Amino acid sequence: MSGPDIRTLGCRLNISESEKLREMLGGQDDMIVVNSCAVTAEAVRQTRQAIRRARRARPDARLLVTGCAAEVERDAIAAMPEVDGIVPNGVKLDARAWNVPSPAQTHEPPKPPARTRAFVTVQNGCDHACTFCIIPQGRGASRSLTIAEVLREAGRHLERGASELVLTGVDVTSWGHDLPNSPALGQLVAAILREFPELPRLRMSSLDGIEIDPLLFDLFASEERLMPHLHLSLQHGHDLILKRMKRRHCRADAAELVTRLKAARPDIAIGADLIAGFPTETEAMHEANLSVIHELDIVHGHVFPYSAREGTPAARMPQLSRAIVKNRAAGLRAAVSARRSAWLQGLTGRTHSVLAERDGTGYTPHFARMRLPAGTSAGTLVTIEPRSVQEGLLI
Repeated sequence: MSGPDIRTLGCRLNISESEKLREMLGGQDDMIVVNSCAVTAEAVRQTRQAIRRARRARPDARLLVTGCAAEVERDAIAAMPEVDGIVPNGVKLDARAWNVPSPAQTHEPPKPPARTRAFVTVQNGCDHACTFCIIPQGRGASRSLTIAEVLREAGRHLERGASELVLTGVDVTSWGHDLPNSPALGQLVAAILREFPELPRLRMSSLDGIEIDPLLFDLFASEERLMPHLHLSLQHGHDLILKRMKRRHCRADAAELVTRLKAARPDIAIGADLIAGFPTETEAMHEANLSVIHELDIVHGHVFPYSAREGTPAARMPQLSRAIVKNRAAGLRAAVSARRSAWLQGLTGRTHSVLAERDGTGYTPHFARMRLPAGTSAGTLVTIEPRSVQEGLLI
């Protein structure tokens, strides 16, 4: 094995940071890093499971844990007999925290292989206080990279073969709030597209719809290189639950945004995060959550059964039974699946530009996954007309 064994849980930001860790810690062949997640109680359980599995697989390696679970569950994770040490989330990209030479001190810093899609972190942390969320405790306040820093990172990925860049962070639409003159996210996106005319595809990760600025909206509407795929941090379809979550939007805000976007760019694919069984949710509120899938035409749905996180306000609210939560999550998933299946069928019989991955599949601009002909080279953009849908794949 060359370099550390890095096991990543959770969000795209963790994936991006793990890539940087792999480069920074190159040569540490006897090290295991578990980059953990704490977004739900289930994520913490999976983190603990990953730690145990890693230790069983490599009993003699040095096992270190970082990420959000290592921050918000520090004592419990540190007490696990499998764990040799904790690296605080806020300093995990500082080589000094790992007691290894920094890349500048090594003769040949390891380089990752050419990648088809690369995640570019533009900000970290969150200034909001959603009542269900523990992540601000694990990530801290929102901090933005400057435009120059983002452009350097983007250029590095393009030099290494990436055909698509994905902008990611904890709360991406808060980018710039802490920078001089408080630039909006649209300015960053425009700068990337302007600086790299050779960049084929730029994709956004989850966005808070209420903070999409006019320039970013215009770019979604008119810029072909900005992928027609918007994933909203929606969370629910009922206004009272949104208020109890301490979200800053109402259902009508989301509906109005999607209506305007689809009028400007009819093929845009909408995704959303939805929480099932939030405390105090009635059957009528659940029905509103179900109906928002149809109203917003949500074809990329991430459904999360609510689980109480100790230390959050929602954990002190009246809870629903696990059976109800599980049943409502299943209902939401079924509704998204039905909507997605109809959408995929609508993509057949038309040509699409597809970015080939290494597993024999690829993604359209709308983030629909397609099976590719044998021998298609990873990282290439190919034009294909799908004829059918099988098990969620365009064929």
